[in-house]
Amino acid sequence: MKILSIQSSVAYGYVGNSAAAFPLQRLGHEVWPVLTVHFSNHTGYGAWRGPLLEPAQVAEVINGIADRGVLGSADAVLSGYQGDPAMGAVILDAVDKVKEANPAAVYCCDPVMGDTGRGMFVRPGIPEYMRDTVVPRADIVTPNHFELDFLAGRTTNSLTEVLAAVDVVRETGPRHVLVTSVLHGDAPAGSLEVVAVSDEGAWAVTTPLLPINPNGGGDITAALYLAHLCTTGSPATALERTIASVFAVLEATLAAGTRELQLISAQDAIAEPPTRFTARRLR
Repeated sequence: MKILSIQSSVAYGYVGNSAAAFPLQRLGHEVWPVLTVHFSNHTGYGAWRGPLLEPAQVAEVINGIADRGVLGSADAVLSGYQGDPAMGAVILDAVDKVKEANPAAVYCCDPVMGDTGRGMFVRPGIPEYMRDTVVPRADIVTPNHFELDFLAGRTTNSLTEVLAAVDVVRETGPRHVLVTSVLHGDAPAGSLEVVAVSDEGAWAVTTPLLPINPNGGGDITAALYLAHLCTTGSPATALERTIASVFAVLEATLAAGTRELQLISAQDAIAEPPTRFTARRLR
């Protein structure tokens, strides 16, 4: 695949494009990374340096790619954190350009807004913009449980309620929804689930709940799910392979005792996802 990935970038560590590009390349895909920021490190440290690029500058980079006449060869557009509606408009314009050149291309949006325990951590107005403008334009969305509840306008505490919320989101436009970090009363103690839903059905994978929550986990998850879904055509297979790789990366990160994802040391589990988790059909 050829993937236009419009995300943040850091020199040290792995978030945004810095988390997404290498795993995609390790799977054999070509990535065109367009940077929205270029920081020294992710903002979770509380201090960072580097430029926040203006939406017009990002648009110029995308227009430069279009000048090469290659947008029609792009199979997908991938986006993550969108700090400003103007940046979101640039991303959606890029999606339009790619799909005009290649109607078979897909748009995968990771609607980064907040998380359980932290609440919303984006600027006021961004969650509503994501819900009302961006998500309906996506083919694939990858919210976490907290973000799913916001997008659907409800609180979910059971797997049945999660599936009902996914249906609400899918009615707005996206055909594929991957919900990460799903915590509900029906799950075994000390575990969490990841749920994938499409026109073909719904599946879940259950994993142990590791005592770690590094920045960038959602970025690699969205990238890998996009790649595996598009190459296999199977949400269940994409779910199994994605979670096997991400869990291996998290295990390596925990073992290393660092807050930065261990993408390099765990790269073999990205290139060849271990057979570790089985997706069970929910419907």
